[in-house]
Amino acid sequence: MTRKIKAPTLLDALIPVLFLVSLLTLSVYLYGDDSSYGANQIALILAAGLAAIIGIKNGHGWKVIEAGIVTGISTALGAILILLAVGSLIGTWILAGTVPTMIYYGLQIMHPSFFYVSACLICILVSVSIGSSWTTAGTIGVALIGISQGLGLSLEMTAGAIISGAYFGDKMSPLSDTTNLAPAVAGTELFAHIRHMVWTTTPSIVIALLLYLIIGLAQAGDGGSIALDETLSILDTHFVISLWALLPLVLVLVMAAKGLPAFPTIMIGAIVGGVFAAILQPDAIARFVGAGAGDNAVLTTIKGVWQALFNGFTIDTGNAAVNDLLSRGGMSSMLNTVWLILCALTFGAVLEHTGLLERLVIAALRMVTSTGSLVLTVIFTCIGVNIVAADQYIAIVLAGRMYKAEFKRRNLDPVNLSRTLEDSATMTSSLIPWNTCGAYMAGTLGVATFAYLPFCFFNLINPVVAAIYGFYNIKIIPLDVDPTEQVRTEV
Repeated sequence: MTRKIKAPTLLDALIPVLFLVSLLTLSVYLYGDDSSYGANQIALILAAGLAAIIGIKNGHGWKVIEAGIVTGISTALGAILILLAVGSLIGTWILAGTVPTMIYYGLQIMHPSFFYVSACLICILVSVSIGSSWTTAGTIGVALIGISQGLGLSLEMTAGAIISGAYFGDKMSPLSDTTNLAPAVAGTELFAHIRHMVWTTTPSIVIALLLYLIIGLAQAGDGGSIALDETLSILDTHFVISLWALLPLVLVLVMAAKGLPAFPTIMIGAIVGGVFAAILQPDAIARFVGAGAGDNAVLTTIKGVWQALFNGFTIDTGNAAVNDLLSRGGMSSMLNTVWLILCALTFGAVLEHTGLLERLVIAALRMVTSTGSLVLTVIFTCIGVNIVAADQYIAIVLAGRMYKAEFKRRNLDPVNLSRTLEDSATMTSSLIPWNTCGAYMAGTLGVATFAYLPFCFFNLINPVVAAIYGFYNIKIIPLDVDPTEQVRTEV
């Protein structure tokens, strides 16, 4: 006998969301920055349980809900593998001297007054070249965090600049998966989509760069807790500083630019980092594993590289601040982030497969009265899905699927929808602690999501610009106009 499934009411859909918001608020109040180390995970699981109960009440069987959870989690397995690989990469790149070399030269080259704007520009160039915000943050971003700490600058501001630059490329590069996904879902062409995004992206990134420049000029570092000369001396003492140590970075960036899959690219980079550690840093490896004079050199090297891959690198230089700077990485360092992602995806999957998420979107459509309100609704929907489903791809696909017909009904070209999906879903994913992107950035850069959030100027400004364009009908293309031709004539 098959169960009769009832459509969820708006109250059904709101109850688990409001319950989650209440628990997360209480979690932050009770635990502060430590809330992502267990408390938020429990909140997400409890909210998922409540959503499942509502789904069962409406006729969904537990087996169906469970299958939906498995499907939802499986969509993020690729991201989880990348996350673990980045942990290994950070560990071996520190051991190999790759990260210390970037920090060593960066401390001497980058001026504190222009550091934030420079960090953002560097990440823009790298992310546009390779099309990946994750790879940018996991390679260049890690070094920039180290340089920032060495210069005594704000790690939170630095993380914001890194993420702003990284997401510019994630949004605008034709190599980016989100840049390809959004037009595919909306039903438009890739390069028409990229050209149309220029109108909202350019003013957003210009404003962000100006803010980083102004803040940098007004707030130059004073050396912070690490004296610059002392840091350079410690790095030179404990590692062989050499341009050869940068080859693993070059290899990863070349593989990423050629479009090779992210997980094998980063994992190969981690392994190559281990090889370079064996060649360039035998003394550092011996100190790392506490090897004695009579220990087998080959086994000592294998042990050191292996340990850096799974548990990261640790060092005791006699300077606590430098120790914190260099003691990082390993797959194990990402396990808490993986835990958070799994719990968040469980909640999102239950909402989606019981129809609760769709019910919230249908309710949102009733408030649409104009082009501006439609664009704003898409923005808030994408932000909401990023919060409850914890994944930018789900936000792009779900919102694109739900609003595609409405844009057509209102005689609006699909490039308007694809641009709005990127302006909101892609841009805000890194601002939510339990979203796969927010969890990744916090785990990789070592700065809590809510700590760097106020300084991700590009990510915060872009959705606002998109909403303004919608309400004032700026660069909103009607369906009967070829967007390629319009952009060509306007340029």
